[in-house]
Amino acid sequence: MRRTKCLFTIIGIVLGLMTPGRMAFADDGDSLPPLPVLTGQWWQWAYSIPLSQNPLTDETGDRCMIGQRGSIWFLAGVGNTTGLATRTCSVPEDIPLFFPVINIVNFNSPNHCFNGPTPLTLKDLRKFVATPIDGVSNKSLKVDGQFKNNLIHRVQSEVFEVALPGSGPGPSFDNLCVDLPEGIYSPAVDDGYYVLLAPLSRGNHTIHFQAESHSSFGDFTQNITYNLTVEKVSLH
Repeated sequence: MRRTKCLFTIIGIVLGLMTPGRMAFADDGDSLPPLPVLTGQWWQWAYSIPLSQNPLTDETGDRCMIGQRGSIWFLAGVGNTTGLATRTCSVPEDIPLFFPVINIVNFNSPNHCFNGPTPLTLKDLRKFVATPIDGVSNKSLKVDGQFKNNLIHRVQSEVFEVALPGSGPGPSFDNLCVDLPEGIYSPAVDDGYYVLLAPLSRGNHTIHFQAESHSSFGDFTQNITYNLTVEKVSLH
């Protein structure tokens, strides 16, 4: 997946073995916010982590625990130029997983991230992020060799804001945007295909995922393998 400064097309990987009858979507539960809210929270998590430590720039899985907190576990995608990664990491049992299969974000940042000097309206931002997602095809997800394509759903976020960390004066900053200083940016909107999984069974699992997007925004492909261990977490 090609990375273009602060605008990312991100592939998220579903990790774990789904148990029949235990899968749930956020808008079906009592404790989790609806999916259009969760998508914004996913980006707030991703953007809050410095580039040098960010799970999106990690191809091995060593950083998958960074920034995790609360009652849900966010899974990152890949921001490299090849769209290829093999990650190995652990996640706790009894915590739902939320991740994008493919997604894109844009926020009001004049003269940056393909945006001109005039602030974009909310309508402009939504049109921008919809274009590459309208061009998505060949979405597939295999969990331990079994297709789970029915778990992939398109979600358009509610409006949210992102807070970027920084590392002193330019030309580069230690955040996913690279060319934007630390601060809070809004409005932001996301469009993409997401999955929310109920807590997964304990053990080892292999996940393979691939997707393509073809539009005026560009051509993108992903081909990722995840090796996951779901572990019991002791509270004592």
